[in-house]
Amino acid sequence: MDFDLTEEQTELRDAIRRFMAAEVDPVVEEHERDGTFPYELLTKLARFGYLGGWLPEEQGGLGISRVTWAMMIEELGYAWPSLRTMVNISNGPIQRLAAYGTDEQKKRYLEPLLEGRARVFNGITEPEVGSNVAEIRTRAELDGDSWVINGRKLWITGGAWGDYGTIVARTYSPTCDGGLSLFLVDKAESPFEVRMVDTMVLRSTGTAELGFDGVRIPKGNLLGAEGQALKATLAGLGVARVNVAMGAVGAAQRAFDLALEHARTRRQFGRPIGSFQLVQKHLVDMRTRIDAARALTYAAAAALDKGRPAKMEGSIAKLYATEAAHEVADMALQIHGGLGYATGFPIERIFRDTRGGTIPEGTSEIQTLIIGRELTGLSAIK
Repeated sequence: MDFDLTEEQTELRDAIRRFMAAEVDPVVEEHERDGTFPYELLTKLARFGYLGGWLPEEQGGLGISRVTWAMMIEELGYAWPSLRTMVNISNGPIQRLAAYGTDEQKKRYLEPLLEGRARVFNGITEPEVGSNVAEIRTRAELDGDSWVINGRKLWITGGAWGDYGTIVARTYSPTCDGGLSLFLVDKAESPFEVRMVDTMVLRSTGTAELGFDGVRIPKGNLLGAEGQALKATLAGLGVARVNVAMGAVGAAQRAFDLALEHARTRRQFGRPIGSFQLVQKHLVDMRTRIDAARALTYAAAAALDKGRPAKMEGSIAKLYATEAAHEVADMALQIHGGLGYATGFPIERIFRDTRGGTIPEGTSEIQTLIIGRELTGLSAIK
């Protein structure tokens, strides 16, 4: 399978790299230290197609292929995993609004998102609900012209700063008895509790716990049909897993590049440490894992371009790429020695952030079970 970049893709990648060097690299350390995020970067990234660029032009996108998108996501992972995460978080509501939103919802919420003028979140996971989305407990009960929301959402990326977002809730109305539905929650019109959650990984992504205690949202904020949220959520996972996988490839490539340069320039015992066999073994293992992870993820992206859901391809890519990225970061840290775990130096941050990649969009264990189910036709879960 040929994944050589076309001339147009190469020009786009080079333009993105120039942008990252000029606009992103200088601000990463400050925001990582302060636990903040420069939302103005989203506005600037919109011109490259990072926000909904895969949508057809008639829906406000650029018609970017998923293979091109994967290439773009790798560049985000290379520059700053927190930036990759925040771009992906913005694209979740974009995908759902484009697919299920009314004209009014698209004008009010989708247009600002496509232009990078909005801060959003995706409210799916809960204190007692992670991998098993079907067990969501947050409730939405219809009361006149409002939905009344009760429940809590946890590990919500961007939740600390989001202006609005989507949540999944168990729905009760005359036409729905407990099915899962998608809702738009606008903090300005429907205030809710926000508690910042400090994390080891992705420190600039505003992870939070959101509390909904009798929060009223307008009846018109239902996104799509009642009871269809589980299907809508699962439908987007193939794409999300490709995004996480390719972000991991980018982070691993950054770790490798730093380790290779260090191996060539760091001298011990009178010569560069890169001349030692064991250091070279690390570098070879790192490069092998990166190339394999990139190929698997491009294969999953190509499956999406062909209209397939890419359940197995996406899970294989996500499982291998995220595990491999952390292994690469670990070897890069070893090559750097004490410098590798110095805070403020990229290797320490990449080591932490790649560890985080094995959990979201389905843990490595869940990916293994999905792949097993796709292979055998038998579910190990239930």
